[in-house]
Amino acid sequence: MPRRRSLLLFVLACALAGGARADARDDDAHRFAIIGHGFTDGGEKRLKQALADNDDKDVAFLVVTGIKGANEPCTDKLYQKRRELIDDARRPVIVLPAGSDWTECRNSAGRTNAIERMNRIRELFYGEPSTLGARKLPLTRLSMSPRFRSYAENAHWSVGKVLYATVNMPANNNHYLNEAGRNSEYEDRLVANRFWLHRLFAIARRDKLEAIVLFSEGDVKALSQPTGLRALLRGAVPDNDGFAEPRRLILSLAQKFRGKVLLVDGTRMRARPVIEWRGNVGHLAAGADALEVVVNPETKTLFRVDPRKVETANGARKD
Repeated sequence: MPRRRSLLLFVLACALAGGARADARDDDAHRFAIIGHGFTDGGEKRLKQALADNDDKDVAFLVVTGIKGANEPCTDKLYQKRRELIDDARRPVIVLPAGSDWTECRNSAGRTNAIERMNRIRELFYGEPSTLGARKLPLTRLSMSPRFRSYAENAHWSVGKVLYATVNMPANNNHYLNEAGRNSEYEDRLVANRFWLHRLFAIARRDKLEAIVLFSEGDVKALSQPTGLRALLRGAVPDNDGFAEPRRLILSLAQKFRGKVLLVDGTRMRARPVIEWRGNVGHLAAGADALEVVVNPETKTLFRVDPRKVETANGARKD
């Protein structure tokens, strides 16, 4: 009898352990939303509507691409209003800087004040170790490293077995300037981003994560990078390609990572948002739309765009 009782207890323990693992896998399934840069170009109305439309309780977090359009002023007043609008969202919100937020800003004398404006945005949007919005997610910022205290906009967080991170690479050729002299802002940020990418992949390997998702406004064009014989036959990369180094680095790090690497940016190459894959590297061009991505560890691709949750910049739903 004691032996039979021990056997029953062992079977029950195994069943409970199996159930716990299954629940954990179920918990890893989630979704996140992306609000493309087109929602800021017409002012606050579309951004406010997009935040409300993607406020589903099953959305783990929202990523907002940019805080203002190219034709809007680079003033503290506008920055502050957008901060308050985004912070009113009920879901956790991560703001991804866009080029029009800072790279195209000029002072009253017509000279660029991009660095000063980026620093002001950092003070307003990236001064806390958590997301914006009423519900918070803890963030780890690059600025926590003494060497890179300025780069608070680069942050990472995890949901389930997926590591998410922002990388400041604006769409206008990564703010590479075609002019004589040292391209100081670009070169300094390149060093910071290089350190950041190495750290992200090291964390993912250490924690045996299933995927890394990198958000940036600019498209590094990782899937257009030739491989094999095509790479050997290809001519030299133009000196003014602002994405050449991050592209090479991301592909190199992805080759040593067993999980998936999804690159999400604010461009659009197709009529509708789809995830394209080459090996373990995927690309999602969110464009100016708002959309939701389903993350399901039980599926082979892990990520898919929910076609019912794609909203165009003009407010129309795509069915």
